[in-house]
Amino acid sequence: MIEKEQEYLTFMLQGEEFGVDILCVQEIRVWSALTQLPNKPDYIKGVINLRGVIIPIIDLRLRFGKEPLEYNEQTVTIILSNHDKQNPMVVGIVVDAVSEVYKFNSRAIRPAPSFGQVVDNCFLKGLASIEDKLIILLDSKTLLDHEELYCTEKMAFDPVAG
Repeated sequence: MIEKEQEYLTFMLQGEEFGVDILCVQEIRVWSALTQLPNKPDYIKGVINLRGVIIPIIDLRLRFGKEPLEYNEQTVTIILSNHDKQNPMVVGIVVDAVSEVYKFNSRAIRPAPSFGQVVDNCFLKGLASIEDKLIILLDSKTLLDHEELYCTEKMAFDPVAG
């Protein structure tokens, strides 16, 4: 039996390399102006109109609790789509730079370690190693899930309560 390989588009965020299922990538765009929305979390940068579709733009650095970075000509927006007819979702994620496309079979992907409730790893699918580096693979289902992506109140770990 031939092991099926899956392709991942990788991108950089604050020196770390992340990957998303390439089948969810609709297009890659250079950073461009967008429309601001009132009363939104910091990581939601605004919306763009892409061929008649209003797409929210999420700064993945801020969503993942990393340091903000000033946008420049290297800054890229990856437009992701879940291709779900019942509950379609399209979102743009702002990343530092697009890196490569890699193919991994299921044996090459290791599950992300569990950190209990200390670390929110709902977006992690697993880790894949290539050459001497680890690539953090994101779970496209949760990345393209309204409830997870826009959730601003994750359970905080309370060491006293356990």
